[in-house]
Amino acid sequence: MTGIDISPDAQGKVRDLYDLGDRLLLVASDRISAFDYILEDEIPYKGRVLTQLSCFWFELLDGVIENHLISADTKDLPEQFKPYEDYLRGRFMLVKKADMFPVECIVRGYLAGSGLKEYEREGTVCGIELPAGLVNSSKLENPIFTPSTKAEIGDHDENISFERTAELIGEEAATALRDLSIKVYSTARDHAAEQGIIIADTKFEFGTIDGKIILADEVLTPDSSRFWAVDSYVEGQEQPSFDKQFVRNWLNENWDRTGNPLRLPQDVIEKTSEKYIQAYERITGRTFEK
Repeated sequence: MTGIDISPDAQGKVRDLYDLGDRLLLVASDRISAFDYILEDEIPYKGRVLTQLSCFWFELLDGVIENHLISADTKDLPEQFKPYEDYLRGRFMLVKKADMFPVECIVRGYLAGSGLKEYEREGTVCGIELPAGLVNSSKLENPIFTPSTKAEIGDHDENISFERTAELIGEEAATALRDLSIKVYSTARDHAAEQGIIIADTKFEFGTIDGKIILADEVLTPDSSRFWAVDSYVEGQEQPSFDKQFVRNWLNENWDRTGNPLRLPQDVIEKTSEKYIQAYERITGRTFEK
């Protein structure tokens, strides 16, 4: 079985969402997106890696911030989803409903991606002035909070300043999200470093339940973060990463961004799957069960 014969109430690039009234069922597929396209090819085990890694982090961060997870155990599946237990095992989360904030909470500990491009142009990242002389993959003196808007599928997220965030959600909420994001990132960064992994940057989503801010959606996965190996890190160049960068690189070399993306070769699919599994195993210290 490769899916569920129940239509989701909402669908993202990777996740299918089922509304259960007072709860939600989040199902992580093996879909992969790149350059705002959902690719035709799937990455084996990807959804299970995302879900199981999120569950690991939710548990590790439990003393730092509450989260929306109720259960990821198949015995707690609602009755209508029981026939799909084999497919859902390891790739679903039963979660509490939360009122979500309309911003992506990004924390950067290193200079990369869109942050690097802005720094090279203006010496800033999301309006935050950084010291001169930084290069690709430079470690920042302190992690910085660089939020963005949440875009619809097919659109780009837009980096915004803290001031703009405060305009959108209020200064008190913006300050709380900034402080929580950096606290969660710092806790995760220290754990990952012990496992030989650098968390260069990551994206969090927060919501509220009964007025209390909680951590929601996925957390600290290869889809929402840049993971680099400590032992291969070299400042001043692109770093090999445990995420979809492998797919992006192949598309950049073989596709001119006109029309729909190309089909991925089998070796790119397999190596990307291996990258995701390696990220899980390195960070958790556990063997991924296929």
